[in-house]
Amino acid sequence: MKQKLCVIGEALIDFIPERKGCDLKDVEGFRRVAGGAPANVAGAVAKLGVPAMVLTQLGKDAFGDHIIQSLKESGIDTSHILQTAEYDTSLSFVSLREDGNRDFKFYRRTAADLQYDPNNITEDLLDDCGMVHFCSVSLVESPMKKAHQALLDLAMKKGVLISFDPNLRFSLWEDQDALYHTIQEFLPYADIIKLSDEELEFITGKKTIEEALPMLFSHRCKCVVYTQGKDGATLYRKNDHISAKGHQVQVVDTTGAGDSFIGAFLYCLLKEGTDNLEEISLESMKHHLEFANLYAAHTTTIAGALAAMADHEQLRNFQHMLDEDE
Repeated sequence: MKQKLCVIGEALIDFIPERKGCDLKDVEGFRRVAGGAPANVAGAVAKLGVPAMVLTQLGKDAFGDHIIQSLKESGIDTSHILQTAEYDTSLSFVSLREDGNRDFKFYRRTAADLQYDPNNITEDLLDDCGMVHFCSVSLVESPMKKAHQALLDLAMKKGVLISFDPNLRFSLWEDQDALYHTIQEFLPYADIIKLSDEELEFITGKKTIEEALPMLFSHRCKCVVYTQGKDGATLYRKNDHISAKGHQVQVVDTTGAGDSFIGAFLYCLLKEGTDNLEEISLESMKHHLEFANLYAAHTTTIAGALAAMADHEQLRNFQHMLDEDE
């Protein structure tokens, strides 16, 4: 299995509030950070030492320049990122409640990433990649949606694993039925599906993950990763499952926490180097979940998204701190 991760979708600027505990309309100051779910996932993988590249388009503007610089500083391959003067880099303004959870206001009506052309998906693009990862934010009707389909078709043709984290953002969809049907359209591509407890019922129509599994496994899926925040995560395959506990930490910002979790999990799979998800031992899968839980817990203790992704030394220091507190 080739180790490189390829992600496709939005890279954007998150404006995070300088003050927590108030509504977005009452936030007076913001700090600019690079983010976007696919970019965050690539950042986690690259910071941990496995190659990762991002497929997207940015505006030819200061925000786009900052994102490219930030991605490069995280060790991400930016050679396939395009910039255009005709459209703008996407922006997201965030407010944080006292518990670290968020409200969003996105500025994407002139989004450069949504104009990413499917013709950019060339036959050799995945030649050194072992996995493709994508989310749902960029799956609105657009050239970018068609680019996703072209990339995923190419991945299936080349035997490259596909990971899908729906990462629902309801405010970006005028019609929630359209979001639901789009998710259903793309689930059949996925070898790995990552779902949070908050997304389960909307995506599957079921109240428990056990009820939802037959539907989730009805296509290509070999592995469902079900996350429950501080309560940890459970990995399901068709014939077995394993759980790992979460961590109680002082939450500063949950932005990028889910992205960091799946990024750390995919890093473990890529590093292990097998493309047969059913052959990996339950013991290994438990280790991967524990590593991802630790990684995501660390991310919530730092404000921001891409910049909050840890390298191995930062993660070791965080683990030592947790051990001392227990």
